Order: sequence, then structure tokens, then C-alpha cells
Amino acid sequence: MKKKLTWSLILTTFFLFLPQTVHAEEVQSSLANSIGWMTLIPPIIAIILAFVTKNVVLSLFVGIFSGTIIMQFYNDTNILMAIFNGFMDIVDYILNSLADPWNAGIILQVMTIGGLIALITSMGGAQAVAESLAKKAKGPISAQIITWALGILIFFDDYANALIVGPIMRPVSDKMNISRERLAFVIDATAAPIAGIALVSTWIGYEVGLINDAYQSIGQEVNAYGVFLQTIPYRFYNILMLLFVVVTSLTLREFGPMKKAQERARDTGLLVDETSEVETGDEEQEVLNKEKASIWNALIPIGSLIVFSFLGFYMNGRSEILSGDNSMLAQTITNAPLSFETIRETFGASDASIVLFQAALISSIIALVMGVTQDLFNFSKGIEIWVNGMKTLMITGVVLLLAWSLSSVMNELGTADYLVSLLGDTLPPVLLSSVIFILGAIISFSTGTSYGTMGILMPLAIPLATALQPGNPDFVIMSAGAVLTGAIFGDHSSPISDTTILSSMGAGSNLIDHVKTQLPYALAVGTISIVFGYLPSAMGLNIWIILPITFAATIAMVFILGRKVDTTEQS
Repeated sequence: MKKKLTWSLILTTFFLFLPQTVHAEEVQSSLANSIGWMTLIPPIIAIILAFVTKNVVLSLFVGIFSGTIIMQFYNDTNILMAIFNGFMDIVDYILNSLADPWNAGIILQVMTIGGLIALITSMGGAQAVAESLAKKAKGPISAQIITWALGILIFFDDYANALIVGPIMRPVSDKMNISRERLAFVIDATAAPIAGIALVSTWIGYEVGLINDAYQSIGQEVNAYGVFLQTIPYRFYNILMLLFVVVTSLTLREFGPMKKAQERARDTGLLVDETSEVETGDEEQEVLNKEKASIWNALIPIGSLIVFSFLGFYMNGRSEILSGDNSMLAQTITNAPLSFETIRETFGASDASIVLFQAALISSIIALVMGVTQDLFNFSKGIEIWVNGMKTLMITGVVLLLAWSLSSVMNELGTADYLVSLLGDTLPPVLLSSVIFILGAIISFSTGTSYGTMGILMPLAIPLATALQPGNPDFVIMSAGAVLTGAIFGDHSSPISDTTILSSMGAGSNLIDHVKTQLPYALAVGTISIVFGYLPSAMGLNIWIILPITFAATIAMVFILGRKVDTTEQS
């Protein structure tokens, strides 16, 4: 039945291309205007197929293929040639995605951290950490709270969060019989949501830069970082999602597919759905000498990863700023190299993909030397373990490449532009922030990128909010906050988002199972963000009154919808 449905979806998509033809000059002016809603076909196909087949690679490939066919067909090509040329174009998109320095850095970072984790595991470090944490984690409540706390501590980058917390907490979580879907959710919910609002992170430069550019476009000079700080109380989704994790962890209350996953883990002992394939290459690494297993075999390499990441963010960002055109900022960094402003600006200007790869490589060398000096393995064996650890994450690299390629196809089709055009020219001020939040969520869910969504909406949101309520700076700040948090909401829920992919990989969960269980939670928190957050704010209610109300609504929702599932107790 599933196979028939899959092929029906593919064939239906192909035939949708046939009714219209558009001349080349019309395509060149604006493809999104020419084909309208058909720009949504690639992400819709990819997402539907992912849920139907649970095969992410196939789903992303078909999504890309449908997009390349659309572009070929609307370039005055017949359908057969469109199919042929569209297939050939797929290779170009994948090659271009791999050739992008940022993407290449992420792939190298992911694989290198995979090798590092393999070394740590083989030295017994992961086992020792798990045993140590297990003594503190007396049950599923404390295990989840510790996972949440680790996610908060690694606030500086969402990728590092997903890649570090999962392998550390997975053995502890497994011992408490917590489903891998639940672990993936806790990891994912403390990745982008905390990195997006952290005072210093790899996100900060991009977010502050967008705010500054948007204000300059309407002729206003502002302290962009100050505006960023003012948006934090309006980042309802980020704040409420962090609260939601704590409340559900403390009460053990679940609802929807997550409740079923937790009940499955409790009743059958199956941490993952036996009908689902875990695409992460999750394999047990042999501990070479259990008697020499030490917590320091994990703490030193992972601590090195964090320390060298911080140093790398500073040095890389500093170099970028000093070689740039902003002489005032360069002077500030030179005069006050360790000030908060300098650290903030250097972190924001750094290339996180390269820095984390470099830090992971140095940490891998440290782990390798530690293993050799402890006579756990020789250099040849250590390198073999490291390479095998990289191999286990090869499928993650493939999924990321396909997700980025799909994003490129949608960028050329103008998917985001079409969605933005749906906003219309007139909108009641009271609905602006809510609509921006929803539109940001739809775009980032469809494209799998929060950065891209922020870049599209911020230049529109601030001028529009200023025009609708010219004398109300809080209204403009609220709208900017809606852009930033709406983008994270959609990205957090999307099966083609890199952070979603990495979180499921780190937890050892099936990607689609992770999305299916997480999506209702994201929608619930997103709904509260609108109903109890953005609508009252737009009506003029004070933000410091609204925040406690949203907290109360989130807690009430957990108790109303949720039912307690203690995975350590048999039903």
C-alpha cells in the first residue's frame, strides 16, 4: 500500500507540470510569480514522502528531482527532456552544496566529532561518564533534567549541542528506559532555542546584523545589539520550549505520538520503533579495557573541544573583523581585546563550521595521544577507530547534502518569495506579529533553514511594523522577535532541517520518528506563543505581565493534555 501511494505521489507531481507553459522571458523575470503555488511542490513531496516511506534519502532525492523538473519544464522544454535534464541537474546541486565552504565545514565537523566520540567510547570514557551520571540520575526525571542542563551549558552553538549531548546522555537515558524519540526531543529543544537567545553564541552576529540592516533601510541608526536584547522577552517560542521540556520532564507527562513512544519503551523495552530504521549508523563501540575506563578519558577530550571552540570563535572572528571594513569595531577589538563587546562581536563574526571542525580535530588528536599513552591502542589502531567512527556518520552527511540541495532548488524556484507574497499589502496591526511568526514557521519548515528565513523576513518585518505603528518602538521590536523565533519554530519542526537531523543522529533515533513525536509539542508551544503571547502583546498588554501568563498556560497545557508515563514502572 505504501509503495503504491509513494508512486502515486510521484506520478501526480509529474502530471501537475503539464497544464501550463510559460515563455522563457517570463521565467527570467520571476519564476515564483510565474508558477505560483507550484513552488511548494518540492518541499511538500519531500515531507509527505518522508512520513509515508520513512526513507529520508529517497524523500529528499525525489523532492529535489521534482524541483529540477519544474525548472526545466518551465524553460520551454518538453516533459521527457525536463525529466532527463532535471535528473542531470541533481548532480550539480549536490556538488554545489558540497563545494560550499560552510556546508563542507559542517560535514567535516560532523564526521570528525563522530571519530572523536568513537575514540572516547573505545577508551571507556563514555562508559565512565554514563556510570557517573547514572549515580546522579536516579530515574527518568533526573536523567532528562541533566540532559536539559547539558544542553543549556552548551549554549554557544546548536550543532555542537546536538553532537555532544546525545552521545554523552544516550547510555544514561537508555538505562532509564527513555525512548530515543524523547531523548532526541530534549536535545533538539535545547539546541537552536537556546543558541538563538544566548547573549554570546555563533548566532548572535547574524541576528544582530539583520536587525541593523533592517533599521538602516528605513533610515534609523540604532544599537542593534540593544534591540536584540529587547527582543528576547518576545521570543516566546524559544523561552516556552525550554520551559516545556522542564515541565514535561519533572511531571513525566506526555501526549500524542511521544506518549506512545514512551509507553512502548516502558512496556516492551524497545527504545526505538522496531519497524523504523535508524539512519545514524548508531553502532556500539567496543570498550578496549574496562579496567582502565576513566571519566577523564571523556572529560579531557570533550573539555578540549569546548575550550578550543571558544578560542577558535574568538580568533577566527577577530581575524575576520580586523580584515574587514568596520574600522571602529576593529579599533574596539584592538583596544579592549577581552571586553564583553569584543567577545560578542568575534563570536558572531566567526565561521562556526570551520572552527568546530578544527576544534574537533585537535580534540581527536588529544584523545588519540591519551589512548596510546595508556596502552589502550597504538597509533594505527587509534586511527582505525577514529576513521570507523567517521564512517558511522556517513549517512548523516548524505542526508545533510540532500537537504541543502533541496534548499537550493527551492531558493531558485522562489518558494520563500511566494510564501512572503501571501502576506499581502494590508494587514491589521494587531495580527502582524502573529502572521510574521506563522509565516516564518512555514518558510523555515518548508526550506529547513532558520537563517535563510530570518534573512528573508527581517528586511520586511521592521519596515512594515514601523509603517503600521510609527510611534511605537515596542511594536517594531516585537515584530523583529517574531521573525527570529518563528524561524526557529519552523526549523525545529522540519524533517529537512540540519539541526533536526543532527539531533536525531546524536540521540540514535529514527529521524522521522523524531519529527513525528516532536511536531505536536512544537505546534502546542507555538500556539501558546500566538494566543497568549503575540496577540496580547500587539493589543498593548505589558510584556512582563504576558510572560507569566504564557508560563502558566504552558504548564496548564501539560497537565490538561499530558498523561504520566514513568518508563521505569511496568504498566
